Amino acid sequence: MSANIFLITFLTLTATAVAIEGRRDELKVVQSVDLTRYVGRWYEISRLPNTFQKKCSDMVTATYTMHADGKIEVVNRCRKASGEYATAKGKAKIIDKKTNAKLKVSFFWPFYGDYWILDLGPNYEYSVVGEPGRKYLWILSRSPWMDEALYQQLLEKMAAQGFNTEIMIRTSQPIAS
Repeated sequence: MSANIFLITFLTLTATAVAIEGRRDELKVVQSVDLTRYVGRWYEISRLPNTFQKKCSDMVTATYTMHADGKIEVVNRCRKASGEYATAKGKAKIIDKKTNAKLKVSFFWPFYGDYWILDLGPNYEYSVVGEPGRKYLWILSRSPWMDEALYQQLLEKMAAQGFNTEIMIRTSQPIAS
């Protein structure tokens, strides 16, 4: 009898932990990413609030550079309220070589975070990046601005995947940088 209680308790705790952590296995990524087309500069259109971008007021960009050895350099840049720019340099590595849609990014070794490409424009004109716990989400564009109808469509898609898109922060891109 006590073995059954233990098993029921264990299963309940496991189910609770999975529910708290998020729907990790259900997050859908794009079928294929051509990384040679993906690299370059991206402008942040919006993001879920996060602690590491708290000081960013506007003009947020991410630039990816593919090196000859296959490593990807990441440079994130933003303007703070003071007018100064903040830059974070990191690296990315491909986790899912079949699709190239799942990467890990590190700005502080040995810590890596998930970088999953959830949606991508047919001409690589926009990208939506998130992670399986649904704590982080970014909508990116090759230009500093995005068509409002497309933006709303992307928000709807991400809400359907379980992201809280109601708290997205719109990023001001007053001038191209």
